[in-house]
Amino acid sequence: MSKKPAGAEGIPKLDVTREELEALLEGVRQALGESGYQKLQAAIRTLSYVTELLETNQATLERLRRLLCHSRTEKTKTVLQQAGIETGEKKDKLPGAPHGPQSKARGHGRKGAEADRGARKVEVPHGALKAGDPCPGCQRGKVYPQRDPGVVVRIAGQAPIAATVYELEKLRCNLCGDVFTAAAPEDAGEKKYDETAASGAPSGSAMLRYGSGFPWNRLAGLQENLGIPLPVATPCEIVKETAAQIQPAMGELIRQAAQDDVVHNDDTSMRVLSLNRDAACDADIAAERTGVFTSGIVSIGEEHRIGLFFTGHRHAGENLADVLKQRAAGLDAPIQMCDALSRNLPKLPEKLEIIIGHCLAHARRYFVEVTPNFPQECRFVLESLGEVYGYDEAARAQGMSAEQRLHFHQEHSAPVMDKLHVWLSAQLDEKKVEPNSGLGTAISYLLKYWDRLTLFLRQAGAPLDNNVCERALKKWRSDRRLIHEPDSHL
Repeated sequence: MSKKPAGAEGIPKLDVTREELEALLEGVRQALGESGYQKLQAAIRTLSYVTELLETNQATLERLRRLLCHSRTEKTKTVLQQAGIETGEKKDKLPGAPHGPQSKARGHGRKGAEADRGARKVEVPHGALKAGDPCPGCQRGKVYPQRDPGVVVRIAGQAPIAATVYELEKLRCNLCGDVFTAAAPEDAGEKKYDETAASGAPSGSAMLRYGSGFPWNRLAGLQENLGIPLPVATPCEIVKETAAQIQPAMGELIRQAAQDDVVHNDDTSMRVLSLNRDAACDADIAAERTGVFTSGIVSIGEEHRIGLFFTGHRHAGENLADVLKQRAAGLDAPIQMCDALSRNLPKLPEKLEIIIGHCLAHARRYFVEVTPNFPQECRFVLESLGEVYGYDEAARAQGMSAEQRLHFHQEHSAPVMDKLHVWLSAQLDEKKVEPNSGLGTAISYLLKYWDRLTLFLRQAGAPLDNNVCERALKKWRSDRRLIHEPDSHL
């Protein structure tokens, strides 16, 4: 560890790696207690991540503020108000928007019995009547079953992984000493851990760990508190065994996703304890690539959506290329929606073609970030894009087909985007904006990728943004800090 000269504040600076800090932390783990250890470990990893971010020379104060502070909304009204601009009353209803006051959703936030998809259903026959019996009320008609039964819901608490202890009676002969043990009932099964302990039940280990970001050690502690203790490694081993059994389903989902009309893709950085660099899937990846990523691919068909996730050294475009290789010959070129990062674009054989669109929300975010410094200029851009999103929502609310939606956008959104393009070009051509400023960078990005950002004006079914994929990746981003655990090998 080298010592640097004192900084401007007179505080000596030390060169230290994250591994050294974590080694020091391990030495005082017992003295800190588990709670204190977890807090300091999180602080060290946050410091390491922020340091790496600063070294890329792409971090701004605004981005660091969003990273370290609570997330905020990016709605146009809120962004402008935070910049000191009053937006006033909302504009009149957009063409095609539903009219009339919006009624409050029935139930006031409560959920009906039909929402309990995982509940055990128990059919209860009438105790005194059956179909065809005389009506006890009027004494003249006959009773027949209705389509919809009466419903009573009872909810009971249970551990995430429940257990049943079968106490088998044992009888011992007082003369010969032989012991006779009762046979276990048939529903006890042969295995100690059944399939639902891994992923079959809503509270299964896989759902908790990978669906809700619940770490193994926390699950073990919860089970201990509920009186059904499990070793930390046991749920991981159960999930690993079950994953091999459902692997064919993953292959089929990939095949089906390759046939869909629209595919969204993006990736996020991911940290794993160990990753096999010699794996066949990474054989063609350059050895100097040290990053690990989770790629998200969301394909959209007529009546379904498929979400695929891949973690490894491959980028999102490389994973998408592997998926599209299974696309059936003769199908029209699919629409790919992503941001403009080059690693999101797949390198495909000549026989495979795609129609590329870029995320309008991603371009909009550049203006959101600089709104405090350029409020009036950004207001025009944000309100223009907001109007386009309003038209898209109106098309969705009316259930328009892809072709109807295309014509609707060409009629209403195209004039708005044309006006915006003229304004953007004038800012740079007439030197009203410094090209290297934050606003100039935002304008340059929008103009550079204008054709792909406005694909929805020319291609039926083209989405406006990649938000569906970004929302899918949020689950992995929230789980990222837990992936360091020793039993989380990928």
